[in-house]
Amino acid sequence: MKENIPRLLKIALSYKGWMALAALLGFLTVGSGIGLMMTSAYIIAKAALHPSIAELQVGIVGVRFFGIARGIFRYLERYVSHEVAFRLLAKFRVWFYKAIEPLAPAGLQKYKSGDLLTRLVADVESLEHIYVRVIAPPVTALAVSVLMWFLFGIFDVVFSALLLFFFVLAGLGVPLLTRYLSKKTGQELIAIRSQLNEMAIDGAQGMAELLAFGRTPDHWERFNRLNSKYVGLQRCMALVNGMHESLIGLIMNLAVLSILFTAIPMVNASRLDGVFLSVLAIGAMAAFEALLPLPGAAQYLDNSLKAAGRLFQITEAKSAVSDLNAAGEEPGNFAVSVRNLNFSYQPRGPRVLKGLSLEIPDKSAVAVIGSSGAGKSTILNLLVRFWDYEDGEIRIGGQDLRRIPRDRARAYFAVVSQHTHLFNATIYNNIALANPEAGKPEVERCAKQARIHEFIQSLPDGYDTWIGEQGVQLSGGQRQRLAIARAILKNAPILILDEATAHLDVVAEQKILQTIWQIAREKTVIMFTHRLTGLENADKILVLSKGRIVEEGGHAQLLKQKKQYYRLWQMQNQLFELDFLPST
Repeated sequence: MKENIPRLLKIALSYKGWMALAALLGFLTVGSGIGLMMTSAYIIAKAALHPSIAELQVGIVGVRFFGIARGIFRYLERYVSHEVAFRLLAKFRVWFYKAIEPLAPAGLQKYKSGDLLTRLVADVESLEHIYVRVIAPPVTALAVSVLMWFLFGIFDVVFSALLLFFFVLAGLGVPLLTRYLSKKTGQELIAIRSQLNEMAIDGAQGMAELLAFGRTPDHWERFNRLNSKYVGLQRCMALVNGMHESLIGLIMNLAVLSILFTAIPMVNASRLDGVFLSVLAIGAMAAFEALLPLPGAAQYLDNSLKAAGRLFQITEAKSAVSDLNAAGEEPGNFAVSVRNLNFSYQPRGPRVLKGLSLEIPDKSAVAVIGSSGAGKSTILNLLVRFWDYEDGEIRIGGQDLRRIPRDRARAYFAVVSQHTHLFNATIYNNIALANPEAGKPEVERCAKQARIHEFIQSLPDGYDTWIGEQGVQLSGGQRQRLAIARAILKNAPILILDEATAHLDVVAEQKILQTIWQIAREKTVIMFTHRLTGLENADKILVLSKGRIVEEGGHAQLLKQKKQYYRLWQMQNQLFELDFLPST
């Protein structure tokens, strides 16, 4: 984990000016506290000798000055240090998001959603303490040590040496002991926190299945067992925190006693004014304020390094997609050409596509049909550059797809997937996501084309209706039509539909297909489906089986050939007829 320290500091030091100001204010705060306590002790000890008020004037002014200064510096130190913390937190969040966005989805598939959420939220928030809890306390303590060395050296260098010895004991020894005792516990806390988040998300998203199969008690029993372990680890951390605070208090008292035992003989020998006994003792006690955060800094350092390691594990992963020498020109048309394409998701895994070749002319409607596992979704993933291919080629308008920058290539496609993600927002915002600059008339026009406008208008809040997480307030068909409206609004030159009508009833499916065939007059439309409904309107049908195109042609032509397409069509028609047989 030590190698993470330079990388964290490299990010954090982008605010080095703010950090230096916060450290200076922290030093002035503790220094003002030391000055306040020492001048107060001097006044009290001196006043016991009944001097004239003139002899106390300097001390009285010092108490007033340090008392006011401490309050002002404390406020400014808190304000600036929290400003640094929040700026760093914002920077870490943006840094992590920018790092993982190019990895999605290929580079993030091995991580559970709960684990990713923990890294994105809890682990990033752990780095919030990297300045306030980890960097600032040692800097302040070092500055106070130098101050006390010269301040006590005015009386005698022996006092400086004694205080420095106990400073080192409390400032290094206790943090090292604390780190040793809490290192394993802190790492377990982070790991279990991630597991708790995973189980909480699994429980929330899979509640219907847990209830249906009667497994809710088992899930919550595992959750409670893990939670009890987490609470136990937190209790251990609290005990360590209490121990290090007690140890620093003990070392502080030992320092005060040592200074007194050294100073009293000097007073008896008239080498030191007795008034300064209390000044030295109280000053030593006040100086230990700078050491109190150091054991906590050791704990937070380990937690921050562990959290940073989990983040760097993702951010340093190599993207599954890389741009070759990017092409500068836009394609002249949006015909899609695939030639001799081979692809597997794992380096030595089975090939999903095997020598695939196909041609999709510009502004044509092509249906790619095949059973589950035939490779339909893989072709989609390669077209929108979610994965990269190495063997074969894909061209858009004659240009190699890998030479088109990812963002620009994805702008050419509007995709309606089988499981479209809908956000916990309004209907309007979910549609307008495809084109934030679009106005309400354009959104409504796309909703009408997707045959969902009338339903939206029937809702009390219309387009301002919130649909819940994953669109839970809508039916499957309504969610799919909303996704189609979003894709239409994007107005991309190529429209891809992956089982887009799978959740629709027969009537809605026919209406949506009519819309799709109309769109095909102006765009290149690629429909991936295993349903053969309405495909007579497609310009071309490609039959995909085991990663290869085994048939190609129009609907009527493929039926005449009486091969795989004919068998699939016949099978689906038989099932359709069975659905409408009268019940007995």
